[in-house]
Amino acid sequence: MRALAREARQTEGMDVGSAISLFTGAGGLDLGTEAAGFRTAVAVEWDHDAADTAEKNAGVYFPWLREVLRADLYPLATGRGDGITTADILRAGGFSAGEAPDLLVGGPPCTAFSKSGFWLEWKRDGVDPAASLLQAYTTLLAQARPRFFILENVYALTFDNKASRPAFERLQAEISAAGYSFRWSVLNAADYGVPQARPRLFMVGSRRGEPVPELPEATHHGHWERRKTGCGPLPHVTTGEALDGLVTDPEPEEIVRGRWGHLLPEIPPGDNYLYYTAERGHPEPAFEWRSRYWSFLLKLDPNRPSPTIQAQPGPNVGPFHWDNRRLRVAELRRLFTFPDDYDFVGKRSSVQSQIGNSVPPLLAQVVAERIAAAA
Repeated sequence: MRALAREARQTEGMDVGSAISLFTGAGGLDLGTEAAGFRTAVAVEWDHDAADTAEKNAGVYFPWLREVLRADLYPLATGRGDGITTADILRAGGFSAGEAPDLLVGGPPCTAFSKSGFWLEWKRDGVDPAASLLQAYTTLLAQARPRFFILENVYALTFDNKASRPAFERLQAEISAAGYSFRWSVLNAADYGVPQARPRLFMVGSRRGEPVPELPEATHHGHWERRKTGCGPLPHVTTGEALDGLVTDPEPEEIVRGRWGHLLPEIPPGDNYLYYTAERGHPEPAFEWRSRYWSFLLKLDPNRPSPTIQAQPGPNVGPFHWDNRRLRVAELRRLFTFPDDYDFVGKRSSVQSQIGNSVPPLLAQVVAERIAAAA
């Protein structure tokens, strides 16, 4: 499995340019852009545990990081209030007056467009105020004028419904109005060597008149949700391959509790609650057919990539390890391609949230390498 390592953090002698990171989280996007040759000068993150994580790893993985600004970007999106400004961010990054960064990266929170949230009517109707955090990104893009940008989000933003369609159209219009040409595509992390099937929207662009970066071609292939995905020559990296040789200690939070936790041991690897349905021939069915989310009592298959790992899973929401327990932090690192020595700050639930909200660093790297090729 190709993975980021401390010694491979950045190609020797390679320096593509400076970067600003918005909605930094635990730093998955930034690990990838650093590995592609960019220097993260300043990061903005409102969650204190995630900001602490970025700062704790700065000495090894973000050596040019001047400051992590702990700020809410919502005022930047609305233009109201006394919140952080583009000038504040540029100043913290050491940019002089009139100097623009080479790259802007960020993944605005996806609450309004998360696929799992469309059962809520107010989300389907597009009234979630979190949607405006996309405008924080486009505001800074227009004001800071970086040479290139990478924007990441949930792929449900591309859906043709009342919530996503107008928001995605507005986002594209604002990027164009800011003076940028761009491309976008939904990339499945498993198709790029990440041992996790995690489709995400990526938008990449450049100032109008400059070469527009390409999005990367898939390097791997396999199956995702009962259909073929990827066109690369290599097979998907499996969870068994990713976790092979990893030695971990038990964690207090790994025991699966809740009303249905006792059912997990009987479920075969790669299966879920549907194992306990009449349609599957179970002698004592516990669930109706397709009455739960796919991830309910979902167990990893060591011979396939992991399904998407969530930031805030419920008590019986997987994927769980084939040893009938929750995944340990060291295993989550591997399944996201974080380096083994990358430290996360906070309680176990906070660490799960930080990792689950991250862009897999390896996927970020292959995208950022296409930006570097155009620079």
